[in-house]
Amino acid sequence: MKKVAFYTLGCKVNQYETEAMIETFEKKGYENVSSEEYADVYVINTCTVTHMSDRKSRQYIRRIKKINPNARVAVVGCYSQVSPEEILDIEGVNLVMGTQDRIKIADYIDTLTHEDKVSTVDDIMKVREFEKIEISQTNGRTRAFIKIQDGCDRYCSYCIIPYARGRVRSRDLQDIIDEITSLSSIGFKEVVLTGIHVASYGKDLKDERVGLLDVLKAVNEIEDVKRIRLSSVEPVLFTDEFIEKLKEIDKLAPHFHLSLQSGSDGVLKRMNRRYTTSEYEKAVEKIRENFPHVALTTDVIVGFPGETDIEFMETVSFLRRIRLTDMHVFKYSPRKGTPAAKMETQVSPQVKQMRSDTLLKIARENKVKFLDDMIGLEFDVLFEEEVDNMYVGHSGNYIKVAVKSEEDLLNKIRSVRIEKRQEDFLIGNLVID
Repeated sequence: MKKVAFYTLGCKVNQYETEAMIETFEKKGYENVSSEEYADVYVINTCTVTHMSDRKSRQYIRRIKKINPNARVAVVGCYSQVSPEEILDIEGVNLVMGTQDRIKIADYIDTLTHEDKVSTVDDIMKVREFEKIEISQTNGRTRAFIKIQDGCDRYCSYCIIPYARGRVRSRDLQDIIDEITSLSSIGFKEVVLTGIHVASYGKDLKDERVGLLDVLKAVNEIEDVKRIRLSSVEPVLFTDEFIEKLKEIDKLAPHFHLSLQSGSDGVLKRMNRRYTTSEYEKAVEKIRENFPHVALTTDVIVGFPGETDIEFMETVSFLRRIRLTDMHVFKYSPRKGTPAAKMETQVSPQVKQMRSDTLLKIARENKVKFLDDMIGLEFDVLFEEEVDNMYVGHSGNYIKVAVKSEEDLLNKIRSVRIEKRQEDFLIGNLVID
């Protein structure tokens, strides 16, 4: 049997698209194997948010050619979309595909030898329709990522993604429901609605009345779905009206990833972010008022061009004040083709590292405080794996919880009383009815 291996970088959208591509290969008789195993075909699903992801892609291509010099190598995704010629020039690459038509990847690769070089990348800005790809297997997991939207029109000054993903394209609502219904019927208890900018869902559809809330309401009606999560959203989404309607969706998990990027209004303006720190803080307050024990996580960039010591300290002060549950901290990485890459007063790597260390310390303090506040409370936990004789899963607010049990808890939801914290997760006992 022919073998295919995938190496995936980047976001949850990429992970979803990899799962869909795996299925296209399996339908043609391929066996999916580990990314480090011998395979006839290797597919690298790339990210281009940072230079690091570009470098990882190139390193992996060189590594797999040592495993099988005659393998056919396909490189797809965001890095491919914005730099197809650069990738095609890499020794060993046979097929370059961007962020469209990946459902055809198995057909393309089967027409090539390990010596061919072909690019199918086209102008993504001309694409108007959502590419219909879907998954139909559980692969032993309990949480399904469902892509409902592609593209972005926000054009943050540091971000290459709008140029890699193109215009906003929303998936047909019935397609979303059909896929989730199918997956939930074979075991998935939780779904995560994901996309490049999920808040934009519906803005390109002919029926302007259809939006993100309509997706949430429809998924909420699927009987076998027990929990719904949203991927990253912006604070301006959380108006009073939106929050009131969210509260009606009883399966919605109380966990929101609110994109921040900076706690300085000056930096936010240069980033072309479309909110202020005041608006962000008000959104946080409203969410906490309406969703008990809600987890609020975020992303922050340090060392954005021109970020002064004063502006960085504004970010520090802001993050200490609003005490988010957790945050991912990124050191700014210039992306060719973005306005920020041309800005003067680029911040030195040493300063970026010091600022990153400072925010990571705050993130750790906030997370520990949040976890400690959960001790003594009860949460419904969806158990996903067994580790060291304990069942481990996540609560609705995305706390990792572990319990001991004689009962097989995998892919089951049980009420747990939290007893103590151990590093980054909580230990609890099952609540007996």
